[in-house]
Formats: sequence, structure tokens, C-alpha cells
Amino acid sequence: MSASVLSVRDLTVKAHLQGETRTLLQGVSLDLAKGEILGLVGESGSGKSLFCRSLVRLLPSSLLKIEGGTILFEERDLTAVTDAEMLKVRGAEIGMIFQNPTSHLDPVMRIGDQILEGIRYHQGINGRDARAAAIEILAQIGFPEPVRQYDSYPHELSGGMRQRAMIGVALSCNPQILIADEPTTALDVTIQAQILKLLMDIRDRHGLSIILISHDLGVVAQTCDRIAVMRGGRLLEQGLKRTILSAPQDPYTVRLIHSHPSMPDVALPAVSAPAPSRAATRPLLEIDDLHVRYPTGGSLFRGKNARTVGALSGVNLEIMPGETVGIVGESGSGKSTLARALLGLTPISSGHVSFDGIDLFQQRNAGLARLRREAAMVFQDPFNALNPRLTIGQTLAEVLKVQKKIARADIPSRVDELLDLVGLEREFVNRKPRSMSGGQCQRAGIARALAVDPRLIIADECVAALDVTIQAQIIDLFRKLARDLNLTLIFIAHDLAIVRNLCERTVVMYRGEIVEDGRSEDVFSRPKHPYTAALIAAIPDIDPDRQLLGHTDAASLEPIQSFKRMP
Repeated sequence: MSASVLSVRDLTVKAHLQGETRTLLQGVSLDLAKGEILGLVGESGSGKSLFCRSLVRLLPSSLLKIEGGTILFEERDLTAVTDAEMLKVRGAEIGMIFQNPTSHLDPVMRIGDQILEGIRYHQGINGRDARAAAIEILAQIGFPEPVRQYDSYPHELSGGMRQRAMIGVALSCNPQILIADEPTTALDVTIQAQILKLLMDIRDRHGLSIILISHDLGVVAQTCDRIAVMRGGRLLEQGLKRTILSAPQDPYTVRLIHSHPSMPDVALPAVSAPAPSRAATRPLLEIDDLHVRYPTGGSLFRGKNARTVGALSGVNLEIMPGETVGIVGESGSGKSTLARALLGLTPISSGHVSFDGIDLFQQRNAGLARLRREAAMVFQDPFNALNPRLTIGQTLAEVLKVQKKIARADIPSRVDELLDLVGLEREFVNRKPRSMSGGQCQRAGIARALAVDPRLIIADECVAALDVTIQAQIIDLFRKLARDLNLTLIFIAHDLAIVRNLCERTVVMYRGEIVEDGRSEDVFSRPKHPYTAALIAAIPDIDPDRQLLGHTDAASLEPIQSFKRMP
């Protein structure tokens, strides 16, 4: 290994709260070599992001202080330099890219100008040369038309392109070290593969050293040279990725590895639907030639330039009672639009959706009344999906009162039963969302869905924001609930590995159409459509020897223009 460009020894960070002092980082020691990609893994709250923010002295609160240790960078201890010197280090020598580019890019500033700003400030280049350098960076990070897209605003770009733009802003400062904090968590599997491949190409081209923060060991296994595992503010173990993945020393690392959904030896069988009885031969959901169109363009009064964009184009689907169906595809493929149309939350332009024989298009009032009694939804963001002012007990009781399926006197006992069903202690009846973790909030969200005593649950990206170990717990919970309560489950996700493990059937959507539908085992082992094959090839696998994009060229994944609907 080459000499260390960054050496951290016994770094300790404490929070000085009212009446107590809490240690958040305890004696963390790490080295980062020149040109190395170091994967920093662990659950939320393990200290990964706090460690990296400490390196550039951007602690999230004035109550947090670096209490001990050294951060040696180019023979300087960054814990001891002045604020003015630290300002020169940030960006110019140590750059950062963040998980959510939307909140870190200036919404009223052109993408090219945001990159130009770093070039002018940190590299001292002005005028045409600075603009040319910014356009060159846009080309390097994969913008297909860098001259034209220089003038684009963040809202005009997709999530993947916004993330590329943020990487461009970081590169504009020409840093030696790049810290990437969960840069692909919210992205589709193909876009994630492209961003990871881009980071590896940047390392090879510029000789950057990269710290990649992730809770996904599959991402780390295929991208990084070494892995460091953190938990509770401590560094548990570190080493070459093959050593860590093949012979982990700490029980927590073992648990992380076996929680990853790509592990074939621990993948549990998908939930099997019970054999349909003679009384239940009719599909619970029937979708026939469904179209959803949105108006766009034109003036305030829909002038001559107004047009419509098709979000769903001729979708046909049947779902039987007790079936567990995964719906996968990239952002914009129509997954969430389909879910909202099924629940009557999005107007149907044409076609039919029937729930247990009631057509939502022709019998809207009766159909919606039936849906609200027998269907529920679990949302992606567990915090924003719950009312922050209500306790979990009040949230569940509110649903039970509205449903009027049980007597008011029985509501407290039913609330306790719901908490038991989702694996929450009964003390959570008096807890509010802000005092709970993401996994606990998501369990509460599932309990709220179960409060309507549903026959159908639609889960829309409900584990996307959770750590891999928490994801595994939520998936196990869905598997148990579907089996014990005979629920029909529609599980929407961009993580194909999770769908493979949970669902007996997989539906693949692309640009508002269903391009493949079949048993999960068949879809994943023998995909019939090239788009499905591209999605599967891009799944991050925990095997470090597997190529990042499988047998699919990265250039063919963005955008996948050439794929047509299968006959």
C-alpha cells in the first residue's frame, strides 16, 4: 500500500448536552492511502457521517466538540489549524458529496455556474478558461451534451444527473480526498451502478483518495479496496475487503454480511400464496388497459401548446388473493403512479381497475369506500408518513375510530395487539416519531396500515431509506404478516435483491408499461427482456470479484432508449 494521505489517530468527539456529556466517537483510528477507496460501513447512528464531518471540522452542532486525537493531512494536524486555514482545506483539498443532491445544489443557479464557482475560487482560473474547464468536468462526469447542459438548473435534471452534478462541483475544487456520504442510497439500481462506476473512473483518472460511506455492503464490496466497520461511535474492524467479507472477526460484521439481500445462502424463500379456494378464484385486483395521462405545457389557461404526458400506457395486470407481487423499475417507470391509481389517489384517463369485482372507474364511490375499508399503504419515508404531534397510540387509535370496525372501548387493547404484530414494545404507545429510529417508525407505519384490517397492502419503497439490517427485519416482518394474516402484498421497490427474496412474483415496468411479469425465480434466473437483464446485472452483489455492472455496459444503461415492449 502507498503512503497514507490521511492518518487519523484516536479521534474522540463528545456532545455536551444539558446535564450530561455523551461520547459520540470514541478513539477512532484510520489511514487512507493515495488513490485508495475506503468503504466506511455501519448502521444509522454508528458515527460514519460524524467521523467524516469531523475530518473537515463541519460538526452538525456547536454542542459537539473534538475532544481528543489527531487528523494528520500533509503533515498538518487538522484538529489544531485555524478556522482560516481549515477554510482552504475544505473543498480545495478535501471535497464532499452528499446523499441528497437536491438539498445541496443551489436551485436558482445553473449547474455549470456552480461548477465554475469552485474552479474560480479554488483554482484561480477566470473567464473563458474557467468555463471551458467546467464544461470539461461536465463531460468527464457523464453529461451527454455538456455545452447545452451547462445552462441547466437542478430541477431540470434526473436524480442520477443531479448526483453527477454534485460530484462535478466537488471535482471543480481539484481535491486530493473525496468524501462520498451515501451518494447512491436514493437512486435506482442502474443509476447507482453508473455513479459507482463514475467514482471508480475518477479515482483512476485523477488519483483521488475516496472515503465512501454506505450501509450497503454490496456497494462497498464492488467499489472499495478496504472496508472499515463502525458501530456506536467505535471502529470495530478494518482490512482488505476480501478479508473482511470472507473472514469477519466481529459478530456485528457477520450480522451485516448475512443481512445483505444478495447473499444466496441466506435468502429465505419468497412468500407463497395459499392455494386458492373455490370461493376465491376471482382476482382481488384486475387492471385492464390502464392509461394515466398528465397535462403539461401551455399557458395558465392551457393554451395551444398544452399537451399530455403518458405516465401509464396500457397496463394489464391481475393479482390473486394472498399473492405477494414485487413491482420494480427505475424512477419514472410508473410504479408509484400505478399504486396511486389502484387506490383511487390518481385519476384514471382510460381503462379499468377492479377491486374485488368493483370497477373503480364506473363505480367510483362504492369502489373507493371498499378500498378504504380493505386496502392500506405503507410509504417510503417513515418519519414524514407519521403525524409528529401524535403519539403512536394516538395515531393507531385515530385509524380505528375512523374505521368503526371495533367498539371504542376495545380500541386500547387493539392498539396493543397491533404493536405486538409489528414487533414494537407496548411502551411505544406513548412515544412520538421524533424519539424513534427509522426502523421503529416504519414498523409503526405498518401497524397503522394493519389497523384497517386490510386484505391488500401496497408498500411503496418502504425500506429504501433504511439500513441493511433494518431492511432485513422489515422484510421478515412483511413475510410473517403475509403468511399469518393471508395478506395480498404489492411491494414496490428499485432494490431487486429485496424483491427477489420477498416476492413470489415480479412485475417489471419501463416507461409506463409492463415489460415482464412472472415468477420471481424465473424472472431473475432467466430474464426475457433486455431491460430486466440490465436491471439484474446492476444489482450490487456482496461478491467482491463480481464485475460492478455484470455483463452490461454502463453506457447502455442511461438512458435505456432502445428497449421496446416485448411482444
